[in-house]
Amino acid sequence: MATAKKAPAKKVTAKKAAPAKKVAAKKAAPAKKVAAKKAAPAKKVAAKKAPAKKVAAKKAPAKKRTPNAAFMKPLTPSAALAAVIGNTPVPRTEVVSKMWTYIKKHGLQDSVNKRNINADDKLKAVFGKAQVTMFELAGLIGKHLK
Repeated sequence: MATAKKAPAKKVTAKKAAPAKKVAAKKAAPAKKVAAKKAAPAKKVAAKKAPAKKVAAKKAPAKKRTPNAAFMKPLTPSAALAAVIGNTPVPRTEVVSKMWTYIKKHGLQDSVNKRNINADDKLKAVFGKAQVTMFELAGLIGKHLK
């Protein structure tokens, strides 16, 4: 594309080269600048097309994730845990949800540090101590499920 623009500029300089060399030199310089300006946007357009392909590649592998069957298996809670969540067999995920419902209903989250849970009498039997963090919760509950 740049070479096509340069060809007419050379023809103009060849025709006017005999009468005045200064005029031909001035006209040749702007022709080069125009060609250089038009070449730069062509590179930018090519750069814009490359990210569009990357975005399309990221959207292609959209597979639905299936839950692990081990988490969905109903487990029977121990007597101490049954006092908090009930006696019926429920999956692990549901046990954690019911524990958080109980904790929030009775206001057992620490007011200063919300990550800590202050145990009441029923939860002390499950946790084995007066205060636990939310990160310990799943591990301590797992001991009470069969």
